[in-house]
Amino acid sequence: MTRLSRVALGLDAPPVRIVHLGLGNFHRAHQAWYTQHAEDRADWGIAGFTVRSGGLAHRLADQDGLYSLIERGAADDRVEVIGSLIEAHAGDSPRFIELLAAQSTAVVTLTITEAGYQHDGGHVALRRLVNGLEKRRWADAGPLAIVSCDNLPANGAATRSALLELATSLDRSLAGWIDEYVSFVSTSVDRITPRQTPDELDELRTASGWADAAPVVTEPFSDWVLEGDFPAGRPQWQTAGARFVDDVEPFERRKLWLLNGAHTILAASGPGRGHQTVAAAFADPYCRALVIGFWDEAAHHLMNPGLDIPNYLVQLQSRFANPRIAHRLSDIADQAPAKVRVRLLPVLQAELAAGRTGAGTLRSLEDSPDLLAILKEESP
Repeated sequence: MTRLSRVALGLDAPPVRIVHLGLGNFHRAHQAWYTQHAEDRADWGIAGFTVRSGGLAHRLADQDGLYSLIERGAADDRVEVIGSLIEAHAGDSPRFIELLAAQSTAVVTLTITEAGYQHDGGHVALRRLVNGLEKRRWADAGPLAIVSCDNLPANGAATRSALLELATSLDRSLAGWIDEYVSFVSTSVDRITPRQTPDELDELRTASGWADAAPVVTEPFSDWVLEGDFPAGRPQWQTAGARFVDDVEPFERRKLWLLNGAHTILAASGPGRGHQTVAAAFADPYCRALVIGFWDEAAHHLMNPGLDIPNYLVQLQSRFANPRIAHRLSDIADQAPAKVRVRLLPVLQAELAAGRTGAGTLRSLEDSPDLLAILKEESP
């Protein structure tokens, strides 16, 4: 079996104009996929950087950044080789600073998880980004856009706030330059992409017909909504299905509450009943009822007709029930307190403000006293 390579597949390498921080499965199933499917993909290559470990970067670099993406439906798979990732590096590579200082770099995308924006998380990724922006300023390389793709409310504003705070602590003039030259784009990103075990990876390494050291499994569904300016240009992601809107907040809430909130509920209730995956927990009438009770309350505050909540909920039920997507509850449960605060707490607060009890939201965490205490203590 021949390993993946651009020469073997006859693929060109687009020029690197996007830098991504947080190289992992989700980025490769989402932002890299949209870039691959954009009509002007020949003009936009991605350089991806891990936040910490360099193992994935080394595996991808050995196969020219190529990897197979397996869209796993309930009945069958669709496999394609993604070629938009041109370079893959460990997070401490000097190439990151070099590319941030290059005028050709127009967009920086982030998937650094919710913890990457918190003070107690050390701001490791954002400190690296601030250092790169400082080099860009001194290189007079011009403006660029930073696009957060993490599950945070107003993720663009959250990124701006965290970066400006860090920059101010280093050099107030750097903070002023960032404020003038850097735009912060908010997004809602929606595609279930579970982590694979080593055994699962072994089974997928030849799915594309090539020897692949870094395959990715994802679901067929995908959605990307963006709000903000791109002062140095961007790919035509809209030709791949992305949507550009004036206000992304309703879409953020829809995804954070209905999809991510339900995941948190299933991760709290499922393991105690012997379930290991979303599909198994959602098939349990007890766990499913907890989710639907929460959905009923969340829907009170998602009234924008453009959200099409009835159809979205039908889609979610089908997505959760997909038995061939092994989305492990143990992975979802990681950093659970932070997730509860952005996925469930806003719904409870909105219900209480409307004069209702929020009983469905409170009941959804009845199997996890520690998480339930967060809801009760931090609601009005």
